[in-house]
Amino acid sequence: MASDISTQTATSLPAFAMSMLLHVVVLLALALIVSEPPSLDPPRLITVPPAAQIEEFVETFEAVPTDSPEVDIPDIAETVLIPETVTEMEDVAVESLADDLNAAPLDVELTDFSLDAAPSSDFLQQIGAIGGEAGGLGGRRAGERERLVLAGGGSKQSEQAVESGLKWILAHQLPDGGWTFDLTQCPSCQGQCSHSGTDGRADRSAATAMALLPFLGRGYTHREGPYQLQVEAGLNYLASVTVRGKGKAYGPGGTLYTQGLVGIVLSEAYAMTQDPRLAGPAQLALNYIMESQDPVGGGWRYQPRQPGDTSVVGWQLMALKSGYMANLQVSPLTVKKAEAFLESVQSEDGATYGYTSPGSGPGTSAVGLLCRMYLGWKKDHPSLQRGVEILGNRGPTANLYYDYYATQVMHHFEGDAWVEWNAEMRDRLITTQATAGHEAGSWYEGFETGHGPEVAGRLYITSLATMILEVYYRHLPIYGQASVTTEFEE
Repeated sequence: MASDISTQTATSLPAFAMSMLLHVVVLLALALIVSEPPSLDPPRLITVPPAAQIEEFVETFEAVPTDSPEVDIPDIAETVLIPETVTEMEDVAVESLADDLNAAPLDVELTDFSLDAAPSSDFLQQIGAIGGEAGGLGGRRAGERERLVLAGGGSKQSEQAVESGLKWILAHQLPDGGWTFDLTQCPSCQGQCSHSGTDGRADRSAATAMALLPFLGRGYTHREGPYQLQVEAGLNYLASVTVRGKGKAYGPGGTLYTQGLVGIVLSEAYAMTQDPRLAGPAQLALNYIMESQDPVGGGWRYQPRQPGDTSVVGWQLMALKSGYMANLQVSPLTVKKAEAFLESVQSEDGATYGYTSPGSGPGTSAVGLLCRMYLGWKKDHPSLQRGVEILGNRGPTANLYYDYYATQVMHHFEGDAWVEWNAEMRDRLITTQATAGHEAGSWYEGFETGHGPEVAGRLYITSLATMILEVYYRHLPIYGQASVTTEFEE
């Protein structure tokens, strides 16, 4: 009986219903067939042309003062194998450090760096159309630089000290284009300079970044200035390490201190020149910083995803700020978490800062206040005013790491406190610079960093001292842009 009913029902169905039923069965069958996704093409690596073909990099726009110490600068153009150095990437892909679902996404849209409304004079809000040289880095240009030196309290002697420092740094560049804190490994020095660092094998990238920062601060890049080939070789060194490490810019023994330094160098160099070869390596370095952030506390320390400390956080935030300035990608979530970390280590409502917990250390307070300035605190913020007052009462010290950050805070804040600070800091550096032998142009005696001078040594202290004397033009005052030229503003 059931068979008869089934046969009757099937034969009674209209033709269109039978056709539709057949199509449904076919579609269901096709849905069960899974095809493999197409394979992705690997990133393309592009190398720069041979050294013989880059004569365009040797033009200069400014003469070095004739009364600076005479030092032998290695002919880096004959020794660096630029053709074998990768400096550009397309379609950059970064391997995640972890499968943490809370990790911040790397492919993000550009965003205002400040969580709150940044003051209208925030230097990153006024990026010009000529490769980022407007706004915060616009003071590094010849002509503007000289004007800002006079307006900010610099002098002919301070400028000569900067040039002497740069020449000493160049005299210690290695044949591969990089630098080392261990000066005994430098062929042109071989221990002639006292107080060499000892970290020659572990952290070449950190030494190279510290060596290049004062050149960029002076406005000297691989496309402008008297040392274009030497700067090009140093940038090649850092870009190559970063590309090979898929964003990680340091090797065994290195830390995220190095990552932040390299991120600043590559981002600033790209912002100042808009050289497309630097875009990939710079973004890779920033991606690694964002992936390395502690997902819980929002800070950074020595290794990826460790609970943070204020000192390392300062370098990472400055790298992200430099990357934002260069129109590279910066995640707003990363910035939000970093601000949460600063909240966790502040004291006196944000006037002072501790290392890994609330406190009032001199160096960490200077770092914290500078970060707050860049994150949007206005000049009339009570905690910022109190913090500047505390720094001013303490004054410059023998700790150049503290002085480096505190000098920037005081310079951005301006006013009488800056005038007093600058006079003491500037004159002390001018009078303590070495003037004899192979050490001429460098600094060491009378200073320390608080981070193991026996490791970083003379190169590190010389770099800090040189950048302190570049403060008048290295970054335009955050709150005082109305008083500086707007020639490059849009």
